[in-house]
Amino acid sequence: MKTLLVFSHLRWNFVFQRPQHLLTRLAKHYKILFVEEPVTTGSVYIEANQVAPNVHTLVPHTVEDGWGFNDRQMAVVGPLVKDWLQEHADLTEGYGIWFYTPQALPLKAAFGPDFVIFDVMDELTLFANAPAYLKERETELLQTADLVIAGGPSLARAKQEIRPDTLSLPSAVDAEHYSPTRAMQAEAESHYEDTLEHDIPHPRIGFFGVIDERLDIDLVAAIADANPRWHVVMVGPTAKIDPANLPQRANIHWLGSQPYELLPQLVQGWDVCMMPFAMNDATKFISPTKTLEYMAAEKPIVSTPIHDVIELYGSVVEIGYTHEEFIGHIEMLLNEEPTQVAQRITEGKELVKLYSWDETAEKVHQAIEDVIALKFAQPD
Repeated sequence: MKTLLVFSHLRWNFVFQRPQHLLTRLAKHYKILFVEEPVTTGSVYIEANQVAPNVHTLVPHTVEDGWGFNDRQMAVVGPLVKDWLQEHADLTEGYGIWFYTPQALPLKAAFGPDFVIFDVMDELTLFANAPAYLKERETELLQTADLVIAGGPSLARAKQEIRPDTLSLPSAVDAEHYSPTRAMQAEAESHYEDTLEHDIPHPRIGFFGVIDERLDIDLVAAIADANPRWHVVMVGPTAKIDPANLPQRANIHWLGSQPYELLPQLVQGWDVCMMPFAMNDATKFISPTKTLEYMAAEKPIVSTPIHDVIELYGSVVEIGYTHEEFIGHIEMLLNEEPTQVAQRITEGKELVKLYSWDETAEKVHQAIEDVIALKFAQPD
C-alpha cells in the first residue's frame, strides 16, 4: 500500500472539513501521514498519533520561532520528518506528497516522492498576513505537481490560468450525518443540543464554522440588532481575529468550537442557517462546505453573494447582497409557507445527491491512480 505524506496548514483536530473528509476515505487505499505545521517547544521531536483508521498525524516540535512552514522551521522539519519516516514508516511500495499549502513546497526536495498532489482548498495567497513568497511557491507547485485539484469552480478557473488541467472537485457532504432523522435520534439519546442551547429562545439564526477574517462581523451585529426577538447562534473556533472585537449582545450566543459529530443536533435546533461572509480577498474563491451540510439538514439558508454559492446552489440559497437584503431574507424564511418549505427541501435534496464525499474521494483516488499509472508505465 502506497503512502500519502500530507503537508497541511490546518491542524487535524481544528475543524473537520475537506482534508479530513477526503483523507479518511482515501485511507482505504493509502497510508495517510498528515504532517501539521510545527510547534515551538523546548525540544525537537515528532509527536505521532493515530486519529482514524490508517491515518496518523505527525506534529513536528522544534525550538525555532516563526509562523507555519517558514524557512527556519523547515530546516529542522525536513530532516525530522525524514528521520521519522525511515524509522517508523514502510515506504517500500512508494509514496507521494500531498500539499495543502505551497508554503511547505521546499520540503519536497528532502523526500524525492514518486508523485506530487496539490489540493487547493483556499486562495491562501490572499489571506491576511500571507508571506510575500507564497504566490511564487504556489505558481511553482501548480506547474510541477502531477495532479492539481481545486475545491470549487471559481478557484479551479483561477488555477487553470496556470495549470489548464486543474481538476475542479467542489467540497461535498455526508448527507446521512446531517439528516434530520439521524440528528433527532442522536438528540433523544444524548440531549446535547438541549443542554447547550436550552436557554436560547427561538427563532434562532445559526452559523457554524471558523470565526475569522472571512466573517462579516458587522453583519452579525446588524442581524441581532434588527430584531431583539431573534437569537444569533455562532458555533466555531476563533482564529486570526481578536475575540474581544466580536459583537456582544444579549441575543448573540458565542458557543465556541463544538464536535463535528454533534453539529447536526445543533443545526436541527436552528430556524434559519446563515453564511454571513465578508466580501473580501479571503472569500473571493471560497466554496463553503457548510452550504450542503445545512441543505442536508433540510434548513433554509441565506448567504452573502459568494460566487460559488450562487453558481452551485443559487436556486436553493437566498442571497443577500446588502445587510438589509440579508436581514430581509431571514425575515422571509422565518415566515415560509408549508408549500415553500416542501419545495425548498425537495430542491435541496436533489442538489445534495450530486455532491457525496464518498464519490468525491473516489474521483480523487482514480485521478491518483491515473497519475501513478502514467508515471510508471513501462515503455513499449
